[in-house]
Amino acid sequence: MCGLAGWVSYGRDLTGAAEVAAAMTGTMVCRGPDDGGIWTSRHAVLGHRRLAVIDLEGGRQPMAASDDAGLPVITYTGEVYNFRELRTELGELGHEFRTASDTEVVLRAYLEWGASFAERLNGIYAFAIWDPRTEELLLVRDRMGVKPLYYHPTADGVIFGSEPKAILAHDEVGAVVDADGLREMFSIVKTPGHAVFKGMREVLPATVVRFSRDGSSEETYWRLEAREHTDDLDTTVGRVRTLLEDIVDRQLVADATVGTLLSGGLDSSAVTALAAAARARRGVTEPIRAFSVDFVGHEQRFESNVQWEDPDTPFAVEVAERVGAEHIVVELDNDDILDPGVRDAVLRAQDLPVSTGDMEYSLYLLCRALRERMTVALSGEAADELFGGYTWFHDKEAVERDGFPWHHPFEKAGGIGALRDIGLWDRLDLTNYVKQRYTEALEEVPRLPGETGHEARMRELTYLNVTRWENFLLDRKDRISMAVGLEVRVPFTDHRLVEYVYNTPWAMKNFDGREKSLLRAAMRGVLPDSVLDRKKNPYPSTQDRSYELALRRKVEGILTDGAPVLRIVSEEDVRRLLDRPVGSFAVGGPWSARAVLERLVEFNAWVTEYDVRVEL
Repeated sequence: MCGLAGWVSYGRDLTGAAEVAAAMTGTMVCRGPDDGGIWTSRHAVLGHRRLAVIDLEGGRQPMAASDDAGLPVITYTGEVYNFRELRTELGELGHEFRTASDTEVVLRAYLEWGASFAERLNGIYAFAIWDPRTEELLLVRDRMGVKPLYYHPTADGVIFGSEPKAILAHDEVGAVVDADGLREMFSIVKTPGHAVFKGMREVLPATVVRFSRDGSSEETYWRLEAREHTDDLDTTVGRVRTLLEDIVDRQLVADATVGTLLSGGLDSSAVTALAAAARARRGVTEPIRAFSVDFVGHEQRFESNVQWEDPDTPFAVEVAERVGAEHIVVELDNDDILDPGVRDAVLRAQDLPVSTGDMEYSLYLLCRALRERMTVALSGEAADELFGGYTWFHDKEAVERDGFPWHHPFEKAGGIGALRDIGLWDRLDLTNYVKQRYTEALEEVPRLPGETGHEARMRELTYLNVTRWENFLLDRKDRISMAVGLEVRVPFTDHRLVEYVYNTPWAMKNFDGREKSLLRAAMRGVLPDSVLDRKKNPYPSTQDRSYELALRRKVEGILTDGAPVLRIVSEEDVRRLLDRPVGSFAVGGPWSARAVLERLVEFNAWVTEYDVRVEL
């Protein structure tokens, strides 16, 4: 998957700027532990850190189109799953290849078709191409925004990188966060393009950002469109199954070991089952490895609530036995998720305070355990947004509310109350900020002419989830997995599936009155009925009250004179939250009282670690 960084300056000579690029790429060694490279020229310097997945020997970067210094150079992250078909097509057009990597295919596709070549790519990717012929830089991101890419315009060019930390390593960029950045951080909206740090932007999904001496411009090469769905239910179910089989088969391609993340829910179970079947068709006899996370004593102390109905592990075990996978459970205790080294690693991975508390620490530990055995893992992320898996798709109040639907269950669980208790909701004017972002998002929704009523509203909710909530989760998964050098692939983000299911009427997605009816039907006969009929459960979170007590102690420990967190909240307000009875903090969700306390602790560490200047 890798990490990239670079600097373009039209007013300076950058031939001696290799050290600057090295400092920037040095922040992302975890994203690319296998190799690194720097390329310099008069007005552009490119850097790369490599995680070797395809063509382990030949895919080194930055990669030049030829030995001719006048031809384009690329620094690339991600995977293009149709690179073999593109390679064949380009070969027929006269291109000769020096490597077996998908990186070279992307570079030669640009040479053949120009910036429009991005429309031909199927995959998850982010890359930069410097073209000496025109002195132009192209920054390109995949359709669903799976792979991150940020940039910071300067007076005479641009500084860019896979993660904010790479850009912040440049001497000309400071870590400044203003009120708008704090609003984005605490609102759980994930506005496309917003990078939190002042002056920094995130390349929008499905977008090419072009920089030249004349300035910059953006071109969108793909967007969701509203189309009439003409297939009947049986045909639709079959089409979803066929698409998923092809997608998973493509995403197993690697010159490194591939496994799966298996929670025991429908989405990850479907991916694991399809991956096992695809390997069997290829004649692979070794069972696929499927990894789950659990907590010591979790099954014994488990209590069902509005989010979790039952523990995951028994279902994951059943799926693994059904499909013939080797199942590995990564069992954690409080010491694991409270480990200062783990918490610091997660902060550095995300460049921001945690959003969902202990879930991010356990995800890091799960990914770290996977990385000891493999380089690539397939995940079920993004199915809920597409097929309607969350409670807010099926809660009348959430559907009808004038706002982001995922805020509704968090409000009911007391999350906004926690932010209000510490004065942060009102101080940041989050009511108006969220309303503004919601209005902007609704204006983007592609609609069918004359579409009204419930179907129109469910189309809106799907779009909001796919373009906002999903990107929040995808960013978390990418940052944390890449922090240990693990490439996570997400089959449910394939744009062909997204286009098809987005335009499938809600009446089909919910044809039997259950969440994800369409996906359940597509996987009927492949997975155990117990999994197919299981209620949606989020990613697991510990229910151990001793964890809450330890978290309270951490909060007490940061309430000292001059603590950075006291720039945004008062000690009195935080202590009011701490006065709630032990066990009263809702578990899970980015606005739960427990998650709010986690964010305050991490905010304190973040300001210190990144030397953040808060402008409030």
